[in-house]
Amino acid sequence: MIRITKIFTFETAHVLYNYDGKCKNMHGHSYKLFVTVKGTPINDLNHPKNGMVIDFGDIKKIVKEEIIEIWDHAVLVHGGSPHIELGQDLEQKGHKVIYCDFQPTCENMLYAIASRIKSRLPEGISLAYLKLHETENSYGEWIAEEN
Repeated sequence: MIRITKIFTFETAHVLYNYDGKCKNMHGHSYKLFVTVKGTPINDLNHPKNGMVIDFGDIKKIVKEEIIEIWDHAVLVHGGSPHIELGQDLEQKGHKVIYCDFQPTCENMLYAIASRIKSRLPEGISLAYLKLHETENSYGEWIAEEN
């Protein structure tokens, strides 16, 4: 079994409802996402992906479509909280708003990212690990064996 990792960056804002610190105010981060998948490299000389677990380009396509294109330069708001009104106001002013069914913390974003990526991986390839840096010094991890 081999693990391979591709790294992505995106810019996203969020606001945490009922939080007791500074992050109750809307703010943004330059997120850095590490996506690790695992599988057995293809061993078929006639296969165009011979020697690969999965083409890095295929991982890029999945993550781009499921995460980056949706969340990049958007504001994540908990759609079940009173912040829905803030989101609606921002939308009316032309801003891109994503309504989450969770508090948009780094931790919960990892659960959402894992779910979206796992649903798109080809047979024989599994999501092994995610690391999401919210800042250079702060990050969360999702590990398949623990979920």
